[in-house]
Amino acid sequence: MEKNKESDIMKKQTKLKFTIRQDGLVSEEVIGVVGNACQDLTKLIEERIGEVTYVETKPEFYQQQNIQTDVTLQHNQDQT
Repeated sequence: MEKNKESDIMKKQTKLKFTIRQDGLVSEEVIGVVGNACQDLTKLIEERIGEVTYVETKPEFYQQQNIQTDVTLQHNQDQT
């Protein structure tokens, strides 16, 4: 039985966790993302919230995404 790729993708959840301290400092944490995709997720939010003063990367940032690509090559034997 072949795995359904969509169901595998749907099992992975991406979460953004925001913490607002009493002094107004906002921190964010991206959960469930591998590689630098977290930067794409948070870019617009960070631009609207204000100046980013510190970035701490988690070990997941340095991992690569597992991307599977199906490729079919066709060779025409009539060509020389």
